[in-house]
Amino acid sequence: MSRSGFDEDEPMKIILASLLLLAPLAQAAEPIRNPLIDYTAFRKIAAEVQPIREKRRITEEQFAAMSAEQGTIVLDARSADKYGMRHIRGAVSLPFTDFTAESLARVIPKKDTRILIYCNNNFLGAPRSLASKVAPASLNISTYIALATYGYTNIFELGPLLDVATTKLPFEGTELQR
Repeated sequence: MSRSGFDEDEPMKIILASLLLLAPLAQAAEPIRNPLIDYTAFRKIAAEVQPIREKRRITEEQFAAMSAEQGTIVLDARSADKYGMRHIRGAVSLPFTDFTAESLARVIPKKDTRILIYCNNNFLGAPRSLASKVAPASLNISTYIALATYGYTNIFELGPLLDVATTKLPFEGTELQR
């Protein structure tokens, strides 16, 4: 300390302390790179497919008629255990968590195949097998975007909320065998 009572190193200590406090912020501003995760591309694809998806949300009657047509695949992207409990008759199970280019190609070899999708949020009355999610987390949304991301071009989505007791869509699975 000098005779004036002022520590000559004080300004340097303040600068060093400031740098130490700001270092984590500087690191946080630097992006964490991972070439297998691209949120920007996800948002772009979601924005591009949004108007197409809206035009391809179909009624119960349209879903039933289209699902009966040759070459149409009804895809159930819920977990395998929920699919086993209850699914639309004839639907193919491929859980969303298992989507890869290879697994999709095994189930849907042609990118222009007509694909019909549905999820938990299309049905009421079966809380174990068709438990509703919060609306923004609806599996239909993620499934549609993922299929489009993998290059599938002919996707249709069941639109309405239906009661399992009154829907005309036929179900099968272990939950119905009680």
